[in-house]
Amino acid sequence: MTRIELAHDADFDGFRAAARRLLAAGTPPDAVSWQVAGGADADLFAAEPAPGFAPAVAPSLAVPAAFVALAELVVQHADPARFTLLYRLLWRLQREPALRRDPLDADRHHAAAMAQAVRREQHHMQAFVRFRSAADADGRPWQTAWYEPAHHVVDAVAPFFVRRFANLRWCLLTPRRSARWDGEHLAFGPGARRDDAPGADDGESLWLTYYASTFNPARLNTRALDQHLPRRYREHLPEAALIPALTAEAGARTRAMLAGRRGDDDGLPPEAGDCGRS
Repeated sequence: MTRIELAHDADFDGFRAAARRLLAAGTPPDAVSWQVAGGADADLFAAEPAPGFAPAVAPSLAVPAAFVALAELVVQHADPARFTLLYRLLWRLQREPALRRDPLDADRHHAAAMAQAVRREQHHMQAFVRFRSAADADGRPWQTAWYEPAHHVVDAVAPFFVRRFANLRWCLLTPRRSARWDGEHLAFGPGARRDDAPGADDGESLWLTYYASTFNPARLNTRALDQHLPRRYREHLPEAALIPALTAEAGARTRAMLAGRRGDDDGLPPEAGDCGRS
């Protein structure tokens, strides 16, 4: 059995390099054991830079571009068998030309479903992360967020926050892996604990006041709310704590709004109210 150890949970470059060497050596999928290195003993943000592409020392192989794009997503899935599945697919693609045109193949279908789940998690992470302000030991301001993704998407999503908050220093903490941007360099580290993230800051109360004031009870749609803001993400959003009370009050507030509009209509000046009457 050939044991392959990858640097971290979403180590696509490591998987690609190892897969090329394994294919060149003719190693079948059932003879490979895929594992991930690291552990809880590593220091948070110990000098581990954002990974770059490490080319494999192996002959060129005919790999469809669509498979490469698929694999970049599937390696981020939480399924422990994802690397085994991807290498089996790659092995078969080299030996079964018809596989490229068979979307109903069980392995292809499974990989596509995993990729879709990862894309959805990436989108949710971009939408539902909330940063809070805190100072480091030197008194410098940092924006820190705690999030619990369902899949290993930190490496893929972190560049989005670099682009969005390029002028800020921030940390993104998750149980599996964490990211830090110091204004110049993006670095990754091991997972963190929720206690490592700061509590509510002064700006949060202002945001909650604004959120509550802009809530429109007449447009409440709980089905759409659950679809676009699944309940498991709400614990990461400070405004989510207001949702139960705002929802409970929606009916009464809507009736009050309608009653107020009818009252305005009834209060028209007499001459206006008499227009059109015979």
